[in-house]
Amino acid sequence: MSITQKMIALLLGTTALALTKVNAVEKPEAKEPLAKTDAAAPAAKPAPLFPDPVIVKGKGLEIKRSQLDEVATGLKATMAARGQNVTGEQAALFEKQLLERLIQIQLLLTKATDADKAKGLEAGEKRFVTFKSRAPSEEMLARQLKSMGMTVEQLHGRLIEEATGEAVLARELKSKITVTDEQVKKYHDENPAQFEEPEKVRASHILIGTRDPNTGTELSEEKKKEKKKQTEDILKRAKAGEDFAKLAKEFSEDPGSKDKGGEYIFPRGQMVPEFETTAFALKTNEISGVVTTQFGYHIIKLSEKIPARKVPLAEVAKEVKEGLTQQEVQKQMPEYFEKLKKEANVEVLDEKLKVRDTPAAVEKSADKPAIK
Repeated sequence: MSITQKMIALLLGTTALALTKVNAVEKPEAKEPLAKTDAAAPAAKPAPLFPDPVIVKGKGLEIKRSQLDEVATGLKATMAARGQNVTGEQAALFEKQLLERLIQIQLLLTKATDADKAKGLEAGEKRFVTFKSRAPSEEMLARQLKSMGMTVEQLHGRLIEEATGEAVLARELKSKITVTDEQVKKYHDENPAQFEEPEKVRASHILIGTRDPNTGTELSEEKKKEKKKQTEDILKRAKAGEDFAKLAKEFSEDPGSKDKGGEYIFPRGQMVPEFETTAFALKTNEISGVVTTQFGYHIIKLSEKIPARKVPLAEVAKEVKEGLTQQEVQKQMPEYFEKLKKEANVEVLDEKLKVRDTPAAVEKSADKPAIK
C-alpha cells in the first residue's frame, strides 16, 4: 500500500471496483483510486440551476459542495454494487471523512513543488495506462466509471493528484524517516504469520468469453454454441502439442493474461470456484477439458504446484522496510496535517460537516505496517 493510499482510499475507492471487474478470471469480489493542457477558452456556461456553496476555504484552498457530492456519490455507488447499504448516520460520517480527505489532498497539492508535480504526473500517467490496459475496452471502462459517478477524465485527474500527494509526503515526511536493518529483521522474526505463503499453482488458460466485451451482457445461446465449438477446436490443438502460450496469445479473450501466454500464479480462494478446482486438481503439464464459468469457456494448463512456505527475510526485506517506513509516516500524518491546516487557516463553513473528533481519531494509524 502506497503511503497515501490509506489517506485517500475513500476518495479513490470508486476506482477499485473497476479494477475488480476488468480481470476476466478473478472473483468479482476479489481484492487486487487531468493534467491541465493548453486549450481554447470554453464557451460560457449557463447559470447553474442549484447553488454550489463553498464549504471549505483557506489560503490557496477552496472546496465546493459539488466536489464533496461527487466523491460521496461514487463511494455510495461502489458500496451499493457490493451489496452494502449505507444508513443515514453512516452517510453523514462518510461525508465528514471524505471532506477531511479532500482537504488533505488540497493541502498537499498546495505544497507541491515543480519537482513533485513532475513526479506526480509521471506516476499518475503510468497508473492511468494500467487502468486502461486492464479494461476489456475503453467503452467498458467509461461505462463502469459512469455507473459510479465518475468519468475517465476525472479518474485520470485523481490518479495524478494522488501521485502528486505521494510525492509531497515522500519529500516532507518519508525522506526524514530511517528504518534500520535490525528493525527489519526484528519485525520479520516477531511476525512469522505475516510471511507464511499458502500453496499456489502456476497455471495458464485460454478464455473464450460468453459475454459481450462492451456491455458485459450474456451472449445468445446460438452464439454460445459457436464459442464452445471454437473452444473445443482450440483444445484439440493444445492436446496435440501446439504451444499453449502461443494459442493463448492468439485466441484468449482475457485481457489480464493473454499477453503473458494466459499465465497466472494464485493460491486457493482467489479465482472463481470452477476455475480454481480444476487448476488445483491437474497434474503438472496436464491440460484440462473445457471448463465453464460465468465468464465463458476455459482451457487450463497446469505448469507448476508451489508448496506452502515461510518467505525468507532476504526476499521481503525491501517490502518490510517500506512497510515500517509507511507506518511511521501514518503516525506523523495527523500532526502534519493539523500543522498544514493552521498554516492555511482552513475553515469548514458547514456546521454539519465539522469533525468533532481529534485528527488522531479520524486518521488512526494501523498497529502494523502494510506488509504483503
